[in-house]
Order: sequence, then structure tokens, then C-alpha cells
Amino acid sequence: MRAYLSLFSTLLAASSLAAPSAPQWRFDLKKTTSGIVALEAIVVSPSLVVMFDRASDDPLQINNHSAWGALWDLETSTVRPLDVLTNSFCASGALLSNGSMVSIGGDQNLFPGNPAIHPGNNAIRIFEPCASPDGEGCTLFEDPVNLRLAAPRWYPSSVRIFDGSLMIIGGTHVSANFYNIDPENSFEFFPPKDGGVVRPSAFLERSLPANLFPRGFALPDGRVFIVANNQSIIYDIEKNTETILPDIPNNVRVTNPIDGSAILLPLSPPNYTPEVLVCGGVAVDPSIQPAELSSQMPATSQCSRITLTDEGIAKGWEVEHMLEGRTMPELVHLPNGQVLIINGGRSGFAAIHQVRDPIGNSNADHPVFTPSLYTPSLPLGRRISNTGMPSSNIARMYHSTVTLTPQGNILIGGSNPNNHTVLPGPGVKFPSEFRVETLDPPFMFVERPTIGKLSKTVPFARSVTVPISIPSNLKGVTTQVSLMDLGFSSHAFHSSARLVFLEHTISRDRKSITFTLPPSGRVFPPGPATIFLTVDDVTSTGVQTIVGSGNSPPTLE
Repeated sequence: MRAYLSLFSTLLAASSLAAPSAPQWRFDLKKTTSGIVALEAIVVSPSLVVMFDRASDDPLQINNHSAWGALWDLETSTVRPLDVLTNSFCASGALLSNGSMVSIGGDQNLFPGNPAIHPGNNAIRIFEPCASPDGEGCTLFEDPVNLRLAAPRWYPSSVRIFDGSLMIIGGTHVSANFYNIDPENSFEFFPPKDGGVVRPSAFLERSLPANLFPRGFALPDGRVFIVANNQSIIYDIEKNTETILPDIPNNVRVTNPIDGSAILLPLSPPNYTPEVLVCGGVAVDPSIQPAELSSQMPATSQCSRITLTDEGIAKGWEVEHMLEGRTMPELVHLPNGQVLIINGGRSGFAAIHQVRDPIGNSNADHPVFTPSLYTPSLPLGRRISNTGMPSSNIARMYHSTVTLTPQGNILIGGSNPNNHTVLPGPGVKFPSEFRVETLDPPFMFVERPTIGKLSKTVPFARSVTVPISIPSNLKGVTTQVSLMDLGFSSHAFHSSARLVFLEHTISRDRKSITFTLPPSGRVFPPGPATIFLTVDDVTSTGVQTIVGSGNSPPTLE
């Protein structure tokens, strides 16, 4: 007996001296709700995220009616309403070269509970840079009469291009029933080019009827890759020509209402070779009418990847598979070059109450609660894993958003596959979701590197030296400097999201770093950027600057 007790005491003492377990990924539910459904989200400062919903009956109030715009404070996890004049339902947006956020398009319909509302499908909303850390005094500028798109656009996409302006892609004129039956098959720009006249797009015409929210990326040669339905092109803005690329394999469709997602993989010097990854959606014939479709139709697990060089295009799409099928997933850059795969459902479609067997109002079902990580540098078949990833208990289905933050974690909000605000209750599987959570990487719980502040603007091709600190336990076996546009999240897509790795050198005393900015605005379109330093997979808080002159983008006739 004494021997047993002695052994027990020895084991107990050994366990008490054991090292604590390594930090893990965690979901963190915030005590404050967003007050509006976070249908769209974009980081606009080190501490603020602009969120938009449609003009609805959300609980957050302003001027004696429901707000449908809000500022989320990343430091305090609190919310402040924004006064929005136009209906921002299913809009898009991005940041311009001067740091202004521009939201474009939306719904033509009015909502009787918000008497000040104007139609949103021609709308342009501008949030200028605001120095207030908590958003006090920050406002949204709109002039529905004089500041307008050339064409009405609901469900458009947008991308910041090489001169710092916004290219606006596609959309529809009306609140269509599922498919795009009244399309705006054109491109336009903000500030306007071409005298404000739209450019017709043969590609958008061909990719009907499932071509809402096309996915577009500015390539490092200044052209733009676009995928819609199961088709893709490279569009040359300066020549107004398109190069047709191979279709997405296996009949998979990837744009609304058959939503997959897409991302431009990290660009690395010296060649900045572009690769695009497209994941999720459904393999279905879009001639099938929605009343014949089912919320239980399995989503695809397919990811398709293509290198956008002559050799890569000739080779075509390389196919791999997620751990599960996902409709309406979102793909998000992480500073170390991995891609987060998050949100969505295992079956069904985007949009609301049009299939034959909706779940309440949702055209999709079987939410995916566990995110995965995609590592682009690993061999085919080994790139996707959810080992060590936590699970949420909040369904993030249609109208949800996710964005990397300057703090280095991932902000997640929204979900509302309903025509109005639906509160939780008996029989309600997918209510309007106002809860906000973050997904926190392991490095959030350890001592992290820091990187010093940058000047307000940094020129292209310039080498910049800033102070840093690196914890002594990090040996610096691997170091990465990531120049990032954090993107505009809406409808399972991150417009303008971008990661460019920078060449860099750390001083021998590890107290400063010198990195070189990209050679031109074609590699990183001029405008706001967040720079992260990652040492041995531990990432700093990001520092923000504007790459380029910080001037407003040009208006070209």
C-alpha cells in the first residue's frame, strides 16, 4: 500500500510539473451583438469594420428607424450605427487608392419601416478614412441624385485595379427569382472611365443564368481574372479584350445562386506568378428551374486550381477535394500564406425560399461548423486539413461574412437566409444571426513579434526599414512579411483580397527589418494595406499604410 501511495505521489508530482499544452485555435463568442445582420463587412482602419445589411427591421437603431449600416469596434467588440440612405442589400465594395471605402449597388426595393430609404441599385456609398479609433464622428457619404452608377446593379462584384480605381462587374437590374433573368452584362469603373459609358461583356452574356457576384482578381500584369458560373476569362482593361480559359471541371458551378468561392493565392517575388483557387458550389445544370432543385442536393467538395501562365492555362485546372462538400464557403488569406476555408452548408443553394423543400426560408441545409486550412505549398492531396481546428455552434449560411482583422484573428458575423428579420424560436433552424465571434489562431495566446509603425504612405519599389521585436523563444527559422488587402466580404467572396509576400532582411540584432515594396500597382493595386511579420508561424499584429501616393484614383475619359 505504501509503495502504491509513493508511486501515486511521484506521478502526481510529475504531472504538476508538466509543460502546459500548446495553444490551439479557438472560437470566441462576443458579448455584444452586431445589431444588424453582417451581410457585408470590410476593415476600414486598425480598429473599425464597416458592416452593411439591407434596409430591414434589425434591432440597431438610428434616427428613429432600424439601421442597416454599422461600425464594429475591434478593440472593444462594440457597435455604433451608421446612417445609410440607400438600400445596400447585396452590394459590393472595396478600398480606393486614397483609402476611401466605396460600396456600390444594392436593392431597388424600399422598406416601409425605414422612411428615409432610397433605392440602392445605382448607389455609390463612400466612407472616407476616419481617424477616430471608436468611430465617433465617422460618417458615410451618399448623394443618391448626383452620385450614381452608370447602370443599375444588384449582386455585382468589384475589384481594385492597377490605377487604384474600382472595376465593377455584372449584376442584375431587379430582385430576380433565383437566376439572373434581367442581367447587367457589363463592366464600369469608379471613378468613371470611358466617359461614364459601360463596357458590354460577352463573357457575362455567355455565363448566364448563374453569373451573379462574379469572382474577379487583379492579376500582377494588370489584367483581371473573372470566374462566373463554370466559365472563366482573363480580361484586359486597356485593350478591352478577353482570353477564354478552360471551364471549371466536372460541371461544377461557383457563382450565385450556386455559390462556391474563389481566391487569388499569395503572390511571391520575383515572378509573382498568379494562381487561382476555386472551391465549393454544386455540380448542377443551371437550366433546371429552382422549383425542381432541393435544399438536400449535395454540395461539391471540389477545389480547382489553375496557374495563370501560358503553360498553366494549357495544363488546365488541377482538382483536389475539401474534407466535405460546401456551398457558400468563404476563402480567407492568413498572413502565413495559408487559406482558411470557413462557413457554408453541405447541401443546397444560395438565395431564399425558391427550391422545392426549403428549410424554413433557406435554400441550403447542413451547416459546416468546423473550418479547414489549405496550405498552397503542400503536394496535391495533402493541402487541406482541419486537424486541431475547433467547431462553432453557430450556423453561418446565406448572408454571412468573415474577414481577417489587423489583430490577426478572423471576425465572423451574419447569416440570414430569410426575407426579413427572423428571431430564434421553435421550428426556426436558421434565424437572422446577430451574434459575432472571432476565430483566434494559436499565436494570439503567446508572445508575438511586433513591427513598428509605417509612414502614412509608402512608395512602390522602395525599401523600408522599421523597428521590430522578436520574442527570444522564436529562433527565426522561417520569416515572412505579408502585404495584404483584407478585402470586402459579401456572398461567399472576398472582393479585392490579396496577399503579396515581400522580400526582406532582418538585422543581426533582430531589432529592425528592411523589406521591399512591390514594383508597381499591377502587383499590388495602390491603396490601403496591412503588413504582418510572421516568425516561425507566430504572426504580429498588422500595421497599416497606403501603398503608392495616396492620391485619389484618376478619372479617364
